[in-house]
Formats: sequence, structure tokens, C-alpha cells
Amino acid sequence: MSRDATVDESQILAALAGVPLFAGLGKRELRKVAGTATVAHVPAGQHVVREGFTAEAFYVILEGEARVVVGDQMLHTLGRGDFFGEIAALTGETPSADVVAQTMLRCLVIPPQDLERLLLERPQMMLRLLRMEARRLRTSGQWQT
Repeated sequence: MSRDATVDESQILAALAGVPLFAGLGKRELRKVAGTATVAHVPAGQHVVREGFTAEAFYVILEGEARVVVGDQMLHTLGRGDFFGEIAALTGETPSADVVAQTMLRCLVIPPQDLERLLLERPQMMLRLLRMEARRLRTSGQWQT
């Protein structure tokens, strides 16, 4: 995985504006989110997060697709606008699944301490994340069928 600090801010703002988690945030708020993050490029086939290992951040997919894998079982495919790593970032626990780039992946990477601050400063974003997590939990049994 490589980090890219040279990505144009306008590209990141446009990408963030299209992510459901950040829906409703104004340009000023989106700039604050973008200011806490870096952009990572992950080649197809490479692990972004490994089950049982320390996760370093909260990831938002800007481009590409990734697979959520537990053991030998592929549970779900993630794409543009989806996110992962939030539970490990918020709890400090290790991830419960692998996330593997299925195609070349471009992700926004937000460190745990910045994610927590962003959520505390933006209750509407925290509520949106909570609702998305609740939907994931509700449908998690469907992933395993």
C-alpha cells in the first residue's frame, strides 16, 4: 500500500461528497474531513486489513473494489463509497476479517484519533455511521448464506 500526499484536494472533496457517510456535510466540513486523511493506493490482491492484526485506520473507498474475507469465505464486496476498519479504529481491537483489494483500490485513510474527533464534532455524521453499522449488523447473516 502506498500513501499519496499529492492528490488534488478538489478530487478528494468531490469524492467525499459522493460518499453516503459524508452526505449533508458542507464544503467547509468536507475540507476538515479531508484534512485529517491521507490517500492510499492498494494494488489488486493486496491485503488492506488482516484479521487478528492491528488495524491502523478507518478506510473509505474512493475507487475500486475490495473483498471482505473470513477464513476461506468471501462475505461481501465493497465498492466506491463503502468504508471499513471503523470498529477496530473505534475500539482499538483487532479486525475480525480480512479486507483484500479486488481491483486497484484508492482509499481515504483516517487515523483512529481523527475519526473519533470527527465523529464527536459532527453528531450527524456519528448518527449516520451508527445507522450504517446497524444495517450491516442486521444484514450480516445474509452475507454468510
